[in-house]
Amino acid sequence: MQAEDVLKKYAAGERTFAGVNLNEANLSGADLSGADLSGANLSVANLSGANLSGTNLSKAKLNVAKLSGANLTNANLHEAILNVANLTLADLTGATLSQASLVRAELTRADLSSANLSNANLSGADLKDAKLRNADLSSANLSRADLKWTVFTGANLAEANLHGSDLSSADCSGADLSSTELRQSNLSRTNLRGVNLSGANLRWADLSGADLSGADLSGAKLSGANLTGANLSNTNLIGTTLVHVDLTRANLIGADWVGADLSGATLTGAKLYDVPRFGVKTDGMICEWVDLSPIGDQSSIYRFSGEETTFFHAAPPTVRLIIDEVFNQDAHYALAVTYRQVAQHYNLIANPPHIQVGRRRTTLTFELHRDDQLFLMCCFALLPFKDALEVQSRTIALLKLLLSVEIEERFAVLDWFQPFKTTLTQTLTQVSDFKLSEGSLKALGKIPFFQAPTKTTLVNSTNQSLPLYSHPLFGKRMIAIDPAVGTIAPRSTAAPILPSLTGLVNFIQGFHGR
Repeated sequence: MQAEDVLKKYAAGERTFAGVNLNEANLSGADLSGADLSGANLSVANLSGANLSGTNLSKAKLNVAKLSGANLTNANLHEAILNVANLTLADLTGATLSQASLVRAELTRADLSSANLSNANLSGADLKDAKLRNADLSSANLSRADLKWTVFTGANLAEANLHGSDLSSADCSGADLSSTELRQSNLSRTNLRGVNLSGANLRWADLSGADLSGADLSGAKLSGANLTGANLSNTNLIGTTLVHVDLTRANLIGADWVGADLSGATLTGAKLYDVPRFGVKTDGMICEWVDLSPIGDQSSIYRFSGEETTFFHAAPPTVRLIIDEVFNQDAHYALAVTYRQVAQHYNLIANPPHIQVGRRRTTLTFELHRDDQLFLMCCFALLPFKDALEVQSRTIALLKLLLSVEIEERFAVLDWFQPFKTTLTQTLTQVSDFKLSEGSLKALGKIPFFQAPTKTTLVNSTNQSLPLYSHPLFGKRMIAIDPAVGTIAPRSTAAPILPSLTGLVNFIQGFHGR
């Protein structure tokens, strides 16, 4: 059947042309919308500017076909073969291309928004400046594809193969790239904000200057990757493999990399404010200095010297609060509500504690990112308890001691002291303001758990402990019961004894990076 015959029959109302042979046919500008061309042979056909919207082209052969500027919106191209086809500027929005073959196809500036390309073969395809918003590319083969400036916002690329592809300056914000193969791919200057890259293979990929802020890279493999100048702020790097990665001047502010492997990585000039320094493997790491300033302006620099042993540690700073009472449902609910209200009122970022419940005692463990958060957190942790005033008073006394002239004369010449002093001053102001409303105090006063004796211990990142407070009746409640009234005997009013100055100084010197 000739092209003219097909067009005449289409004009007469016929729509079924399944299996028709239109090899090398000239159908440029033709209107075949809604036609059934399933299994048709359209290889080397000229369909430039044709209207093929809603057309059924499933299993059709379109090798080397010209489809530039064609309208293929909502067309069905399932298992179609379009190898080396020219689809420049084609409109394929909502089209079905699942399992289609588009090897080395020309798709420059094509619109494939919301298209279904799952399991499609686009290896070596040219998709420069194409639009694939919300497209389904799960398990698709895009190896060696040219994807420069391509828009993938909200696209599903889970388990896709992008080995050796060029995604430089592409927009992948909000896309799903979980378990995706991205070995040796070019992602320089790519927008990957908020992208799910968990479990992805990014070995030897070029991510220089890429924006990965807020991305999930947990469990991803980035061995040998280039991340120089990349934005990794607030990223999830838990359990990520970063062996021999180049992170020179990368922004890691607020990132979480606990359990990551940084063996042999280069970290010089990286921004590491509010990044945990525990639980990471750093064997053979190369680093001359890092930026610890809150906004990455190099106002706070930490310089490494020789074999570094004081910056990274195996354990997080911890506030350990032990309550000499059993933990029940009423206590659990009241504790959660109080901590939430306090955190919101004082604008604090505080993770819930780990709770260990024993037969007679309850332990609340607060893990922190930085040692200088310990004093603030201990007062926050104690707020719901009757011992809060004693702990608050003791903490204020310790902070004032650390801000004393004697301490300043001893440490003023050290680089870390002035920023540390500023943090202590801010903490002193916050701690002094801590209090609960009368209504909260009255409600908590009815629950025995919050009236029980407590013990508070601070543990810094070098595993040094500072016993901060222990109620005189802690551990003695069984002998402190008055048989006549069945209540705990009155507490001691003796003034608490502060830790020794030497012990306090040693504890502070054990802070990470000191």
